[in-house]
Amino acid sequence: MTKNLLNRRRFLGFTGGAAVSAGLAACTGTGSTDSGSTTGGSGTGSKELRLFTYEDNSTIDLLRAQVKAFDAKNGTTTTVDSLPGSGAAVYPDKLRTELLGGKGPDVWRIWGGQIGAPFVKAKQTMDLGKYYQKYGWDSKLNSAAIEGMTFDGVKGGMPFVGLGIGCWYSKTAFAKAGITAPPESYAELEEANAELLKSGITPLATGGKYGWHVMRLFEYLLETSAGPDLHDKLLIGAESWDRPEVVTAFTNFKKWQDQKWLPDGVVGLDPTEVELWYVQGKAAYTITGPWTEAQAIQAGGKKAADYASFQLPTDQNPARHSGFVEGYMINAKAGNPDMAAALLDFLITPEAQKAMKITASVVAGAEPDKAALPLSYEWSQGSGKQPFFTIQDQAFPKKQADQYFAIQSDVLQGKDSPADAAKKMQDVIKAWAKS
Repeated sequence: MTKNLLNRRRFLGFTGGAAVSAGLAACTGTGSTDSGSTTGGSGTGSKELRLFTYEDNSTIDLLRAQVKAFDAKNGTTTTVDSLPGSGAAVYPDKLRTELLGGKGPDVWRIWGGQIGAPFVKAKQTMDLGKYYQKYGWDSKLNSAAIEGMTFDGVKGGMPFVGLGIGCWYSKTAFAKAGITAPPESYAELEEANAELLKSGITPLATGGKYGWHVMRLFEYLLETSAGPDLHDKLLIGAESWDRPEVVTAFTNFKKWQDQKWLPDGVVGLDPTEVELWYVQGKAAYTITGPWTEAQAIQAGGKKAADYASFQLPTDQNPARHSGFVEGYMINAKAGNPDMAAALLDFLITPEAQKAMKITASVVAGAEPDKAALPLSYEWSQGSGKQPFFTIQDQAFPKKQADQYFAIQSDVLQGKDSPADAAKKMQDVIKAWAKS
């Protein structure tokens, strides 16, 4: 475990923005490739493909339009299905179930790190090395992002976005609370929360259902209390979680709820609904990435000028936010792996990336359009250039992430003290190391 995760630390400095969430599409592989091989075979030459993704409902049609354009040029028929809002808590299990049932997708979207790694280890995905060579992906794509989709030397995926998480807020809400500038320290952020609450609005729009969204708050609090070096070591099990810095992070996590800086009943709220509250006037800000410009602000018919973003202040040097890489994999049993690879190559053309409003593309020449996505462009030129730490639900394997989410929930519900939570997290990481 340690060796693999230490390798992943090399791309922690990769600068990320964010991307419009892509759709979840189930594709049925119909090839006869030996499942023991990750290199794949020629398949059946089928002209039918299925793509599995977790694209948001507000942007899935953008992906489908590009897939339709590909089909028109290549005589293929590609089905695109979506499982929006499921996140890493649900989507990988759904995908794994389909693959084990023998009817997995030809192509699927997936996160890098410990979420994508099991599909490569199980030899369910192809080694895309030959397609990197055929299409020149090494020169088209950010090298750090490629590393994020490379597992023990196997190029198991093709990255297309690098995602960074920050604070996106309503200028109107901040102005009403008398906040004239984004907070520059953690203490100032707490002060801003108090002023926002006093003005009659919930500060942070977040939901605890599935665990991954409220996690964004905890990982920020841990970065603030532990600092970059210790945080990175905690993520790879090189230091014990049963320590004061982790207890402090959990203490502050509970404080945010006790002070009513989080929505009432946060543990049971659906993040795909609650995240939009900062655009709907129900909350002041949320912790998310630049995909929110297209997905929430533009989709809600709002003006970009009424919103802005900033990197959450950690009081640490370097100043970092959380981030991750996402990409596509091809089924080792794909009916037509060559055509599936051609589809991926089509989707990473600058023209396709811009048409899909990808706001954190790792493709050269596909930077955010300043006119069409001014806020995303601003992020990419400012906070998006800062280094990031691996977002925690990608840093851990699925089993450990689920246990981590349960511990978060228990803290917010008062079932565990911050000290007990730190001890339990150490047990989770220790068991992972042994496995």
